[in-house]
Amino acid sequence: MPLVAAAVAPHGFPIIPDVSEDADGALQTREAMFEMGRRFKAAQPDVIVIAEPHGFSVTGFISVGSAVRGAGTLHWQDRTVEMNLPLDMDFAQEVVERARAKDVPVAQVGFASSDPRASVLPIDWGVMTPLWFAGHDQQQVGYGYVLSGYLKGGYPEASGPAAVLVNPSHEIPREQNVAFGRAVAEAAEASTKRVAFIASCDWAHAHSESGPYGLHPAAKQMDEQVVAAIRDNEPLRLIDLEDEFIRNAAIDGLWQLLMLGGALEVVPMSVELLSYEAPTYYGMIVATYQREH
Repeated sequence: MPLVAAAVAPHGFPIIPDVSEDADGALQTREAMFEMGRRFKAAQPDVIVIAEPHGFSVTGFISVGSAVRGAGTLHWQDRTVEMNLPLDMDFAQEVVERARAKDVPVAQVGFASSDPRASVLPIDWGVMTPLWFAGHDQQQVGYGYVLSGYLKGGYPEASGPAAVLVNPSHEIPREQNVAFGRAVAEAAEASTKRVAFIASCDWAHAHSESGPYGLHPAAKQMDEQVVAAIRDNEPLRLIDLEDEFIRNAAIDGLWQLLMLGGALEVVPMSVELLSYEAPTYYGMIVATYQREH
């Protein structure tokens, strides 16, 4: 069936209530993420395809997790959040085959075992932050326990829908990331599963002199362009952003958004921009999508 929901979601993990009461100033973003979670819950996805920039990657390829589980731990000040994430290997394989049929370079990535069905992928804030709000908000066990659980004969229980983990590529033509998004939507249309898509993105990282990327005027300009493209439901108009502009603004979300744009070409969806703010050095956008009837 067609994609049942989609979102652009940030991954600054202080927005997770379990690790920070004040969300590092991003309280509007936190409330928007709770609303995203409510809408995803209503859509009842069986699997969430999540594209993020920070996890495993293979140069020159779009990377797709080939494992039965993901697990990770985040620390912030004196608090910790852990996640134990079931992965949908069958749907991931269907997406990979459809992407390769479009001549998109895809690498399948495992960890800790040569057998994908015994592999547990480490996951990071790019996955854990959006999925905490999309059904995985129960305090869970971290990586070591999940792996040792397999070695002892079984995995610990996990809440929330299964996931497919994706990392886009900056080295290939941007159009191939778009084509991968089409493959995701086409795989969903051919499946009986209810599939959702999350583009896990933070935007310009050069909003503050005290931040790791410093202050650059391109940051404000970039975020204004991205907000407008998302609000207008035209994400693919960003495909030709200049490389120097991207470097100066220090964004990490373009490639995931292009994947979402490809999916929207197959399954048109209406968008609602829920929030934008940059309370520290990086910009965060929350937007949700639902099918047009």
